[in-house]
Amino acid sequence: MISLVLVLFSSFLCHVATAGRTCPKPDDLPFAIVVPVKASYDPGEQIVYSCQPGYVSRGGMRRFTCPLTGIWPINTLKCIPRVCPFAGILENGAVRYTTFEYPNSISFSCNTGFYLSGASSAKCTEEGRWSVDLPVCLPVTCPPPAIPKFATLSVYQPLAGNNSIYGNKAVFECLPHYAMFGNDTVTCTAHGNWTTLPECREVKCPFPSRPDNGFVNYPAKQTLYYKDKATYGCHDTYVLDGPQEVECNKSGNWSAQPSCKASCKLSVKKATVLYQGERVKLQEKFKDGMLHGEKVSFFCKNKEKKCSYTEDAQCIDGTIEIPKCFKGKFYTGTFSRIPLDPHHNKYLYYIMVIRSHVSLATGFLNFFFQRLFIFGTERDRA
Repeated sequence: MISLVLVLFSSFLCHVATAGRTCPKPDDLPFAIVVPVKASYDPGEQIVYSCQPGYVSRGGMRRFTCPLTGIWPINTLKCIPRVCPFAGILENGAVRYTTFEYPNSISFSCNTGFYLSGASSAKCTEEGRWSVDLPVCLPVTCPPPAIPKFATLSVYQPLAGNNSIYGNKAVFECLPHYAMFGNDTVTCTAHGNWTTLPECREVKCPFPSRPDNGFVNYPAKQTLYYKDKATYGCHDTYVLDGPQEVECNKSGNWSAQPSCKASCKLSVKKATVLYQGERVKLQEKFKDGMLHGEKVSFFCKNKEKKCSYTEDAQCIDGTIEIPKCFKGKFYTGTFSRIPLDPHHNKYLYYIMVIRSHVSLATGFLNFFFQRLFIFGTERDRA
């Protein structure tokens, strides 16, 4: 009887040792699938790991058996995303991406003046390939530009098909007598059109007026138009103030209104001055007067500092102010002139000087006038 009990107890212990503990549901691995899926597994049962579509296994084991201990071994298996190949370089455009891994996408864009021919994005598929091919960026084209009225195309180089691409330019010219308002150059834009076209308008100018003491020459025709020119000149001893040539501009006016400025008659009898950096004798250098715009420097003395310095004097339309610091001899009186040849604007300038003396016979102070022809060829005393 006792031996029978021992046999039964030994058999129970053997069964328990053989059965062991069940294994729980294994831990989830990122992007992995377990087959079969059960709440628990008996000792000796096997499970197999596989990666989800778009992922590949790296390291660790894929097949495991539930041990008698009921504890699954540590699994070092990893499922990593597939990597798509380099998408390529998009000429005249850009490829924007974070990574080339599944399931990321990349986007395409074109530079200004180009448009996308193809898909704007691509996705890395489960197979590790891009969903679409790389697109291309084609240049934006513009049709031939419209030609404004009274204008011609001076520069225009279209491509095949008479079209232009982004950035190409066309230049217009107006017909004679017409002025251009706006930019003469238009550009093919990124939107496939041209920038604003200019306008050509007929422009007329009045006949230029003759300046005092001068003359003006212009084309002998009934009407003067845009771009017509006129030339100015002055009579002797007068200087042209302004350009010698003027042009009829798009506003219907002449580009300038030159005038003739008078020369200056110097009241200084004798002086040495600086003229264009050189010391010259005033009465010799400017014996016929100083022309409008000419400038000289007079020498002055500073008694306190016992030194000399210069001050400028400039002829402005017949008037010149001699520096007050200059101490020299002057002609006093008022300049007058006698016409020699008025048709050619030639005159003889003189100054009236008051003289005086005491009469020995009467004892009275007598006055008389002396007319000095400073800039003439003779001296006439009255």
